[in-house]
Amino acid sequence: MELDPLLLSRIQFAFVVCFHAIFPVFTIGLASTIAVLETLSYKTGNPMWQRLSKFWIQVFAVVFGMGVVSGIVMSFQFGTNWSNFAYATANFLGPVLSYEVVTAFFLEAAFLGVLLFGRDKVPQGVHLFAAIMVATGTFISSFWILSANSLMQTPDGLVLRDGMYHVVSWSDALFTASFAYRFMHMALASFLTATLVVAGVSAWFLIQKREVDANRKALSISLWVLLLLAPIQAVVGDFHGLNTLKHQPMKVAAMEGNWTTREGAPLLLFALPDQDAQENRFEIGIPKLASFILTHDWNGTLPGLNEVPLAEQPPVFIVFWAFRVMVGLGVLMIGVGVWGFILRYKGQYHQSRAFLQTLRLMSITPFLAVLAGWVVTETGRAPWLIYGQMTHAQGLTPSLTGGMALFTLIGYIVVYSLVFSAGVYYLLKVFRGGLEKANAPHEMDEIERPKRPFSAAHAGLEGDN
Repeated sequence: MELDPLLLSRIQFAFVVCFHAIFPVFTIGLASTIAVLETLSYKTGNPMWQRLSKFWIQVFAVVFGMGVVSGIVMSFQFGTNWSNFAYATANFLGPVLSYEVVTAFFLEAAFLGVLLFGRDKVPQGVHLFAAIMVATGTFISSFWILSANSLMQTPDGLVLRDGMYHVVSWSDALFTASFAYRFMHMALASFLTATLVVAGVSAWFLIQKREVDANRKALSISLWVLLLLAPIQAVVGDFHGLNTLKHQPMKVAAMEGNWTTREGAPLLLFALPDQDAQENRFEIGIPKLASFILTHDWNGTLPGLNEVPLAEQPPVFIVFWAFRVMVGLGVLMIGVGVWGFILRYKGQYHQSRAFLQTLRLMSITPFLAVLAGWVVTETGRAPWLIYGQMTHAQGLTPSLTGGMALFTLIGYIVVYSLVFSAGVYYLLKVFRGGLEKANAPHEMDEIERPKRPFSAAHAGLEGDN
């Protein structure tokens, strides 16, 4: 069987990106959560906030370590599998990825040590400052990464000469037409991810009646954040959709399963897109609603996929259903936030077992929503690597063979499976230990003092064997 290096390279990059994406989307939000807990501890002097912070810092240490390990090799694929793309965009991507390391990763690394190991060794104000700097570093990192990705979605500020892009306007290249919407959408997704994980873990502890006061307070704050941010995310998503319709109309056409340009397009709740036949099967929809949502006009015109050749259409089935998974989970988050508000009014948000069990299940939904969103973003851009300018095939390494691509794909799967297994093992130990173990006093001499994120998490779990 002949192996297609292009298909295997796309599968490999999709696997690595999806595996890696779940970690930074959590640590970005969790770093801000820890900064808030440290601020409350500093302002109020209430030890409860410090107990919560110590626990979630252990979780952050494990997830941050997994994110670094899974992400550090990701950029290597630009050179191994996508060398034509790497060469063509080197004048932009080279500096941007370097700036991400210098301005963000170095900032996080410098203050992460203080955050993990310096609580009893520096003044409380310095420890708070370290927490804020780590949170700031995560957002600076996301700025550079999303700026680079936004250029691939809505390229601007570059000109192509002799097979290489040259930057003619750094402001236009960094702040493309889609950047603001994408950055805000991702930032809110990060906050919602951390919020729902904190809510789910706190609910689990409350069911077990462990550290009731602290976990009830953590759950209360999480539910307020969920009630506020989930609807805001829907509004930002609407504006993002309008922007995408303007700059990437075929992506929107695939999201809506719209094959022909028409007015008053229905919002399809269910359909089975058939790309070969250029039609949908078993459609169930609400008349004119898609046009109203995307154009704010009941009779607004939506583009059809048949405006471009079949070779330039994205994989409609994947984009169509990934978009519905993302939106459906977002609606579910809004519903859970409203449910929590009603129970709060009744004084039962921390006592309803059905609600607490639902929150436990909801803790996985933001990761699924983020993955579905990235599938829509990246797959919906196909076949373009740089939208409208460079295809995936044009960006592929010319000398790459199918066997090479398959070998590295299998290698990534094996290595990342080991990383994930180790990370889950440590996370489960942290969760089983709870706030009690995270705050338990322990003795260690200079030789045993932890110096790495995973060992920081392990230090709080001594005796949990």
